[in-house]
Amino acid sequence: MTFFRKKRAFALLLICFVLFLFMNSSLIGRKLYPIYYEKEIRQSAAKHQIDPFLIAAIIRVETNYQHHLESSKGALGIMQLMPDTAGWIVESANLNTLTQEDLLKADVNIDLGSWYLNWLTKHYNGNLLYAIAAYNAGQGNVNQWKKNEVWDGTEEQIARIPFGETRHYVQRVLYYYKKYQALYTEQWEKKEALD
Repeated sequence: MTFFRKKRAFALLLICFVLFLFMNSSLIGRKLYPIYYEKEIRQSAAKHQIDPFLIAAIIRVETNYQHHLESSKGALGIMQLMPDTAGWIVESANLNTLTQEDLLKADVNIDLGSWYLNWLTKHYNGNLLYAIAAYNAGQGNVNQWKKNEVWDGTEEQIARIPFGETRHYVQRVLYYYKKYQALYTEQWEKKEALD
């Protein structure tokens, strides 16, 4: 009986060791956390001066890279833009008029969403957490939280965000943002050097 216990313990340790190796492997990590639409994300990120991994994290949380979705609230496309917000972006950025079908195209939606993220980041003086929260809850709500000192826009105080959905949203976007940075930064920098 002791022999079988030792064998079982050894097998368990071996399995744990192999799992540990796989969990720390970037290759496995990139399989678990893929980024689709890389070309569109990178182009929009460069055009609108936004970290591509932030765009990818928002896409992951919003739609998990499904470009044809419409939310129950009417948000459209891969970055889940409300038609009114998309119209405001088109007007503010002096773009050609877009149809609802255009908003479902991944490249168009990513470009508009990236422009909006850039605008939000500037609006909140570079505070990405306020920008992420506003992307979900709207600027009016975030402005109120800021004005009334409900939330100071720091990661340490995320628990003070009054909307559970937005609190969870910001946490998830940050999780994927950090995960993508850790897994893809080196690989994408090598690609940029070759371009």
